[in-house]
Amino acid sequence: MTASGPLSGVTVVDMTRILAGPYCTLMMAELGARVIKIEPPKGGDDARQYGPFTNGKSTYFVSVNRGKESIALDLKSAGDKQIFEALLGRADVVVENFRPGTMEKLGYGWETLHPRYPKLIYAAASGFGHTGPYSHYPAYDMVVQGIGGIMSVTGEPGGGLTRVGMSIGDIGAGLYTTIAVNAALYHRAQTGEATKVDIGMFDCQLALLENAVMRYTTSGTIPGPMGARHPSITPFEAYKTKDGNLIIAAGNDAIFVKLCRALARPDLADNPQFKTNDLRNTNNRTLATEIEKELAKDTTHGWMAVLEKADVPSSCAGCSAAAPDS
Repeated sequence: MTASGPLSGVTVVDMTRILAGPYCTLMMAELGARVIKIEPPKGGDDARQYGPFTNGKSTYFVSVNRGKESIALDLKSAGDKQIFEALLGRADVVVENFRPGTMEKLGYGWETLHPRYPKLIYAAASGFGHTGPYSHYPAYDMVVQGIGGIMSVTGEPGGGLTRVGMSIGDIGAGLYTTIAVNAALYHRAQTGEATKVDIGMFDCQLALLENAVMRYTTSGTIPGPMGARHPSITPFEAYKTKDGNLIIAAGNDAIFVKLCRALARPDLADNPQFKTNDLRNTNNRTLATEIEKELAKDTTHGWMAVLEKADVPSSCAGCSAAAPDS
């Protein structure tokens, strides 16, 4: 069956393994590209050994490799190299996420491939990119979460190091690689020129730090963990209710007024301490006390129904938006 989507007709040779690279090629497959995954004959992608397993097969592996074709090739074998090169000759993109230098050792680095396949886009995702003093360092998701700074702003104040609850180091790099490959395809369509895409997981983590970098640049203060609270918007965090917690995201003054009315506390909207977002941010603990005083009067689901009617964005962690059956 021919795939449909904006990348229909694009062929990707997928040399990737574990998560960052496979997530990129998964996105391309979801967009309609034909993705041919190359794996070593003995064991295949390391992710095949990661649980959970169903009928002896890794669902972790399947979750990021669905929709792809697969072939096992030993790139140290002359016959298998011939097959691989035939695939490259028909491909639009090759994607890999080995440590820098690995593809060169195999004889398939950018400098070798580009003269032979001038229309082939070469995309690489690695821990620290292919240039610079850290390029030779090995990296996994958690290594990059640490050095990239995202763990320093995650968790509760005064608590230990907390990993983001999903592999943001790998997924972030995978998404950036996908964006860059699509840009390279557009560039090739406009100019006829194929390019090398070089993505560093570390660079991606730094870019994903959003306003933390700006807060440090402008104030000189090193941002730290704030639990569930947003550093720049209030009220925008998790609050205690009668039976649990409720996430409220009042992202502007108009929504804050709606929240105050829904809580039957219109006086909070008129309070000089809370008239603007900047003031609410400064006085966030005082405001949180007032909000939680009202939320303690009902359950999380009760308040969600009230806030939904008032058009105030809210949710609870891991729960259904619908009230439980009585």
